Amino acid sequence: MIDLSALRDNPTLAGSRVNLVPLSAAHADDFFESTRDDEIRRLTGTHRRPDYDEVCDWCATRADQFDRLDLAIIEEPGGRFVGELALTEVDADNESAAYRIALSAIEFTGQGLGKEATRLVLDYAFNHIRLHRVWLSVYAFNMRAIAVYRSCGFSVEGRMRDALLWDGRRHDALVMAVLESDFRRAAAD
Repeated sequence: MIDLSALRDNPTLAGSRVNLVPLSAAHADDFFESTRDDEIRRLTGTHRRPDYDEVCDWCATRADQFDRLDLAIIEEPGGRFVGELALTEVDADNESAAYRIALSAIEFTGQGLGKEATRLVLDYAFNHIRLHRVWLSVYAFNMRAIAVYRSCGFSVEGRMRDALLWDGRRHDALVMAVLESDFRRAAAD
């Protein structure tokens, strides 16, 4: 049985290089800037650029959402906002949830920050929320993200053909998932 109250706890999760803190209005300016990075938009398949007020409203209301968990990724030391992540589509009956993560700029990729953030949130998902399965979709061209997800225990479960149309080209998306036992094995390695 999962613990839905763990979604309402607005936890702070501490790692060695990143802390995950509840996404809030304090992150709106940095979050807005991340929506302007063309490469991040391509990697996440985000066509639409939200306006500043939309981003402010989004960030300000995250703590009021009790069916999901939205966290800002803060680099340590220094306290820079480097992205955000979320557990969404929580399915209590099947003990599963969807996961998404976006770093805020290409300069933050390849440093292990996303990997540490993913491991922290998966640990929380499996040990506190008590989920059994966490899944995601990732575009097949995003090889760096796929490698990170694999290192955290995710396996490819399927392919959504031509899921993204970007600059006139179609791209597949992979569906990946990690079970609690997969995560524990990957964490032990």
